[in-house]
Amino acid sequence: MKFTNEINRRRTFAIISHPDAGKTTLTEKLLLFGGAIQVAGAVKSNKIKKHATSDFMEIERQRGISVATSVMTFEYNGTLINLLDTPGHKDFAEDTYRTLTAVDSVILVIDSVNGVEDQTRRLMEVCRMRDTPVIVFINKMDRDGKNRFDLLEEVEKELSLHLHPMTWPINSGKDFKGVYDLDKKSLVLFTANTKASDEDVVEIKDLSNNILDEKVGEADANTLRDDVELVDGVYGDLDVEQYLKGKIAPVFFGSAVNNFGVKEMLDTFIRIAPLPQSRETSIRHLDVQEDKFSGFVFKIHANLDPKHRDRIAFLRVCSGRFERNKYYHHVRLDKDVRFSNPYSFMARQKDVIEEAFPGDVVGLFDTGNFKIGDTITEGEDFYFTGIPSFSPELFKEVVNKDPMKTKQLEKGLLQLTDEGVAQLFTQFGGNKKIIGCVGELQFEVIQYRLLQEYGASAEFRSMPYYKACWITSEDQKKLDEFTRFKTNNIAADKDGHLVYLAQSEWFLNTERQNNPDIEFHFTSEIHK
Repeated sequence: MKFTNEINRRRTFAIISHPDAGKTTLTEKLLLFGGAIQVAGAVKSNKIKKHATSDFMEIERQRGISVATSVMTFEYNGTLINLLDTPGHKDFAEDTYRTLTAVDSVILVIDSVNGVEDQTRRLMEVCRMRDTPVIVFINKMDRDGKNRFDLLEEVEKELSLHLHPMTWPINSGKDFKGVYDLDKKSLVLFTANTKASDEDVVEIKDLSNNILDEKVGEADANTLRDDVELVDGVYGDLDVEQYLKGKIAPVFFGSAVNNFGVKEMLDTFIRIAPLPQSRETSIRHLDVQEDKFSGFVFKIHANLDPKHRDRIAFLRVCSGRFERNKYYHHVRLDKDVRFSNPYSFMARQKDVIEEAFPGDVVGLFDTGNFKIGDTITEGEDFYFTGIPSFSPELFKEVVNKDPMKTKQLEKGLLQLTDEGVAQLFTQFGGNKKIIGCVGELQFEVIQYRLLQEYGASAEFRSMPYYKACWITSEDQKKLDEFTRFKTNNIAADKDGHLVYLAQSEWFLNTERQNNPDIEFHFTSEIHK
């Protein structure tokens, strides 16, 4: 119980959304409030380039999308906030899924123009698997979008989520005049292209007050009175307990690009968001208040700094105090490790830290010791559960275009697949390297990074597989027999686990029926 104060002042969350909903813009605005950056879009360099702080890979800046999860730490009103910005693009969903295992809550950004989109549905499914508390930010209210009531109904229906409006918009698009804060009973007025300031906040405890008519006009004032009466009647006060259980999601309306409606959400977030949570391990329930240190690696990033061939493992602290230069137990390798330069992050900028507490994300310099899901403790042997590798759906053979660079290619493939954006399989009876991904764009990123970071030139040839399944059996003889008969469809993953590559759903179902002694798994978490 030594670290209760440190735990109580931390909040660790991820921002998730469909691409282009404004997630990275919202991240920037939160950092501005925390004083972590002075200029939106400021990448640390001599010239201020207009790129998002959290997009630090060269390919991200060229394509204008986030392809790797960034970690940023900042302080706001005495609360230490660890913010994880995730890729919105569906081809990088696996990175996002794993990031969600390292946070305690989520802010979901929804575009008021497009409403609920495919990727939003997928991400919410993952949040629901873990009952992660969610706050919804409905963005782009300054654009002509859907009717506010229709939008709430769509979100509730599509995402099976009970919503609770905390602010309420006055119009949208060019007629957008601001929001009424239902909780604080105050009006926040909107002026395009300016940041909301304290002068724009008018306290109106009683909506029948004529000051409302003066500020927004009689027609809009009457509409707001009707809306608020209806919303109050349906929703009442927010039940924070239900939010913490993942049953109710508070909703805020705003415009991230104009920095409008963001402060209201941030103030509520630090008031109600969950503290760092206790977690399940392979042997017992681990209480966040325990004195002994433990944590797990949920992400690995090679070449964070292109000038130095470095790999950083991102570790979520789950209990106790992490200290620089202290020896800790690496459970999988069964050896002691210590870290002389652990980092905290501000996107690409790294600061060496002396200590970290539950909820914090620490960057560890890695020479190849870490894999995703690795657990570090003060001696006890266990794994944190629930950090899966998903079965890929796209498969391509790696063809080396420059035999002189074979070593560089192999090293690049190993390091980049360690990051978890793709999986590497080696076909049985040969040395054919097959990369499996969730989305097409990942192949582009891998090809680009192999060339830029390792000098290895490769092309990818599509393979006719439908799914990869990890196979296990109580009966070793049956497993050996199966792999012998199906050599062309059997591969090993990086850890030497057997994988069956199915050509189609029909083939997969047939093999499962014909081989009842063999289990086919769609995630690799079973090997922990």
